Amino acid sequence: MAFVSILNDVMGPVMRGPSSSHTAGAYRIALLVKMLAGDAPARVRVAFDPDGSYAPTYRPLGVDLAFAAAILGWEMTDDRYDDALTEIAKAGIDLSFVVEPLENPTHPNDALIRYETPGGDAMTARARSVGGGVVEVYEVNGSACMIDGKSWAVLATVDGRRADDVARDASEILGAAEPVKSDGAQIQWNLNGAVTPDSLSGVEAVEGVRRVRVSEPVMFTRGGDELFTSGTEMVSLARERGWSLGRTALAYESRLLGMPEAELVTEMLRRYEVMCASVERGLDDKRVSLAYLRPSAAALMRAEAEGRLPVGGMGARAVARGLAALHVSNSRGVVCAAPTGGAAGVIPGVVVTLAEERGLAGERLASALFAASAVGLAMARRATFAAEEAGCQVEIGVAGAMAAAAVVDSAGGKAEEAASAASIALQNTIGLVCDPVGGGCEIPCHTRTAVAITGAFTCADLAMGGYANPIPLDDAVDASYAAGRALPSELRCTALGGVAVTPSALKLVRDSSHEQEA
Repeated sequence: MAFVSILNDVMGPVMRGPSSSHTAGAYRIALLVKMLAGDAPARVRVAFDPDGSYAPTYRPLGVDLAFAAAILGWEMTDDRYDDALTEIAKAGIDLSFVVEPLENPTHPNDALIRYETPGGDAMTARARSVGGGVVEVYEVNGSACMIDGKSWAVLATVDGRRADDVARDASEILGAAEPVKSDGAQIQWNLNGAVTPDSLSGVEAVEGVRRVRVSEPVMFTRGGDELFTSGTEMVSLARERGWSLGRTALAYESRLLGMPEAELVTEMLRRYEVMCASVERGLDDKRVSLAYLRPSAAALMRAEAEGRLPVGGMGARAVARGLAALHVSNSRGVVCAAPTGGAAGVIPGVVVTLAEERGLAGERLASALFAASAVGLAMARRATFAAEEAGCQVEIGVAGAMAAAAVVDSAGGKAEEAASAASIALQNTIGLVCDPVGGGCEIPCHTRTAVAITGAFTCADLAMGGYANPIPLDDAVDASYAAGRALPSELRCTALGGVAVTPSALKLVRDSSHEQEA
């Protein structure tokens, strides 16, 4: 059963913008590859397939910066982050990126990494960033593996003639029931507990073992089983126990990670503080810098305060806050992916507004965020958060659905009402393409964020005001994913279709490039 966690896969990570697949995902791939290699590199060469999403977007969305920061051993929140490419060159590390055909690419965000240590040890790895910062290293030196950073992973290169004996003896040393991958040349074990130096030495000493590689988790590890595996089961459980959707999601995460609920509430509120900080920063035009847009969050907030908007009100203020967070994400600032970097404005816009204008705080605030996360769980388990796979409906679209559930939960609504609000929101974003102008997350992402925020309030009103939604959450997720998969590649984060190729957008990109060169 897939290990899908709220803190790992939905409400997070805390990261640098603008795109979780391109920054957090690339950063985690580089961390895992560096650990598997066992030493800092002398040379790293990263290749992307020309027909994938990384090829046209790795520079504007910062894949190169993320790789450099990880190799240097910096946190993504490090203030030096923007200087990572300069500093890695100063450190004498040859880091390069190329676009060339890859053999059998498995994902639009597929990468081939060639890693050489100062001692001459060389390793190749294939990896993919699959949405929301979640990654998979699926091949090392030509042998299949599956390393997602959610456990300790041990890889043993073995003499194929003794593979069965190695698997048995090493499993006993590691305390693992059995390998999770074995092709006769390489064996993989996953462990939720740390690999000790003694056990590692023991595996290295097993006859037939030629080389052992280890990677540590870069996310929370599993501590128990899932409390539910679908939206239907989730709502049924909430009804049986008289829980809100947020309370149900909190119980799920506590059981899955084996962590006390109070500790999880504290961590969720810590991520909320990151959202607050991104909103505050984004409302100051001097603290953000966009490639194609003038910052608009502060201007919108002023216009609302001065009564110059035709409608205005709490919805407009929520939009201003959401745009502010997205301004920061596109300025490579620190945000909380919710559930992705490109969708990092919707949840802050809604929830920060509920906190500041409706007094939402403490456990009630955390519950609203967990309710939003419950909707994200349904999407993560049944579909994807990668616009490269299914368009913007699984990024900003699902963020709007998550926000709708948060609004219902904050108002004391039932779990089924929160799930219905999310379903309604998803039904109205089916077919939403991903067509980023210039390959970034600015246009049309900002206005889509605004519409998703206002839609979240409307969907919550519908669900609690008498509209009987006939399409359950799971069905809405499945329909959204199926429609997204049916989109041509030009409309899935390649900047080759939609708004991205209009004459005005192409001129904007050309003019911006000329300004940068000047």
